[in-house]
Amino acid sequence: MEHYEWNLPDEEAGERLDKWISSLNEEWTRTRVQGWIEEGRVRVNNRTRKGNYRLKAGDRVELDVPPVAELEVAPEAIPLDIRYEDQDVIVVNKPRGMVVHPGAGNTAGTLVNALLYHCKGELSGIGGVARPGIVHRIDKDTSGLIMVAKTDLAHQSLVAQLKEHSVERAYTAIVHGVIPHDHGTIDAPIGRDPANRQRMAVVHQNSKHAVTHFTVRRRFRDASVVECRLETGRTHQIRVHMKYIGYPLIGDPVYGLKKNSYAISGQALHARIIGFTHPRTGERIRLEAELPEDMQKLLERLAAKS
Repeated sequence: MEHYEWNLPDEEAGERLDKWISSLNEEWTRTRVQGWIEEGRVRVNNRTRKGNYRLKAGDRVELDVPPVAELEVAPEAIPLDIRYEDQDVIVVNKPRGMVVHPGAGNTAGTLVNALLYHCKGELSGIGGVARPGIVHRIDKDTSGLIMVAKTDLAHQSLVAQLKEHSVERAYTAIVHGVIPHDHGTIDAPIGRDPANRQRMAVVHQNSKHAVTHFTVRRRFRDASVVECRLETGRTHQIRVHMKYIGYPLIGDPVYGLKKNSYAISGQALHARIIGFTHPRTGERIRLEAELPEDMQKLLERLAAKS
């Protein structure tokens, strides 16, 4: 059983109880939260309330989340673009549209399903049944390199390297607008967007430190190609930071322009480079994956317009 407590911020008064709780975690669907409310697992100021209760400023909300039944994650013979593999680590070039690991209502077609088949179940168990081997994630509609641990030793080492910021991660993004300066650093904290808690935003309360370094690699008439290097790894970090400085990613369905006039499904973002120290040998591994076909075609279209 996991216990949560919140004090409602003044600016969120008036929200429905069920809607507000479901906005706090993308895995807590509205239906799931309503079930918890009916089971008496939600209390407001020590009293149970119905899902349509309108929250008031200062309300203390408590939630007891029951243990999650283990997902049955089946191996699937899904082709993988493997860029490195040995007994400890595997690095895959993930295609756009593939989810990294299973979640509620989504137990098939993920990278984990494919890895379970390819690795014959030989993946680190630290992440649990739903996330074997997974030490970091990239968004469903972001393509590129992701490293996966086959052993617990490798898992612990890679996680430690991520925390120490010694993993090299470079992304290529294509953004709206012409960025005038060649280099920049975005140092702005990221947390849930108070106006829409399904999204992230630069906020200064209930947020985490986030730093993105960027270099402009190419300019077009109305777009720029940017290399982004992560110092931290917050949810949607590059997408949120680039929007924050006024250059949202082309094709981004959440943080981009409402009208997508370019033929790309999802944000134009590719995890191009990953570098890490091998957990067993100490050798430095550095890998690079070329841009996917849809981003290459987007560049050709932008060049033709310029």
